[in-house]
Amino acid sequence: MLEYEFKGALPSAVRRTARLRLRIPVEGDIDFLTRLFSQPELVAHRPVPRPDSRQESAARLARDIGHWKDHGFGRWAVEANGALIGFGGVTLSKEFDGLNLSYHLQPESWGQGYATELVREALVFAFDDLHGERVIGLVRTANAASRRILEKCGFNFEREVMLHGAPTNMYAFGKTSGL
Repeated sequence: MLEYEFKGALPSAVRRTARLRLRIPVEGDIDFLTRLFSQPELVAHRPVPRPDSRQESAARLARDIGHWKDHGFGRWAVEANGALIGFGGVTLSKEFDGLNLSYHLQPESWGQGYATELVREALVFAFDDLHGERVIGLVRTANAASRRILEKCGFNFEREVMLHGAPTNMYAFGKTSGL
């Protein structure tokens, strides 16, 4: 799966599910992103569980916007009921085989099925629009809720990897994950 194969995905950049609107992130999302990554329960499963600074959040947002510019797809800004609740989608993995699924939703929206809805739409996009063959999800061992979401959406545990200096579970969905 080569990078150039994904060019042209941009026209379907805004997507809708039953309850979510998924759009390209914009620079104006910085205040929300900074608040999102300042919440202790969101950063609890990182190797160093500390909130991001505004500069770190700005760099994260710039990477997301840059991925869209470079590849025509990436992590969406996720809205529910007209309000931004998080970010998520698929990006090219630099370290592992497959597209990398990631998502971060504000804690107030947890337990309402939004993450599952987002993951399912990201899989449809990855396979139907991008014609990907494999999507991976990297989850810290202690993050039971994210593991359950991936498993509910059909991901299979593949192996433990080291990511940013910490053991991480790799889940996979697709042709090379035994499906």
